[in-house]
Amino acid sequence: MEKNSDFRCVECSFPIKSLYIQYSPGNIRLMKCGNCKKVADEYIECEVMIILIDLILHKPKAYRHLFYNMFTRDNLDFECLMWKLLLGFLMLDSYRIWVLNANDSESISLMSFAAVLRFSGKVLIDVVLGNFLFMSVVLIGSAKFLNTSVGVLECKDTVLIMLVSSYFKIFLIAMMVWEFPSSMIIMIDMFVLSSNTVALKVIANSATIRCFGVCFTAHAVKFFVSEWLRTLHLS
Repeated sequence: MEKNSDFRCVECSFPIKSLYIQYSPGNIRLMKCGNCKKVADEYIECEVMIILIDLILHKPKAYRHLFYNMFTRDNLDFECLMWKLLLGFLMLDSYRIWVLNANDSESISLMSFAAVLRFSGKVLIDVVLGNFLFMSVVLIGSAKFLNTSVGVLECKDTVLIMLVSSYFKIFLIAMMVWEFPSSMIIMIDMFVLSSNTVALKVIANSATIRCFGVCFTAHAVKFFVSEWLRTLHLS
């Protein structure tokens, strides 16, 4: 996601101009990093499933491959991608909040139409306000404690990276098909927190504890706002 065309070594994050040399179709030689002397990006020859597994295992080099080497601004519409990811993120988060609040409310099928509209409105407020504060804390925390840039382009990249690294939310779809206890949502939130931390560490090139502190604070603010709104709903 760099503004220039440089790629990054997945091992040490050192900038590199080219990841491989192609001699003929199907015949390539991977380039080595000038800093760590290792292969700059071994994932070029890996199947997508291998990359997904390493992302789930929270390997920083898999995140570097995804953020720096897999896509560039030249071959992908980042603006369109960000809006699509944001829409999917908010829809999944709406379902998450709906499940958490449904335990404290009567069945939707027993509610009047006005009650359903009121309930849906509170879920919408929770989603919009909670995620706005979440992203705000991430951006402010990154600028203050991780020394990241605060330009419009950098802020967009940070938001996009937080959306991408929240991919564990997709497991909420399984809760729509099969019946799971609502406590499963807490486990998904923990995985999202850890994935956000690794992603922020990769782009900020900062200490893990600092990145965890920023992400944990953002998730905590979102959680307390959600709980506050839920108490207003119950009162």
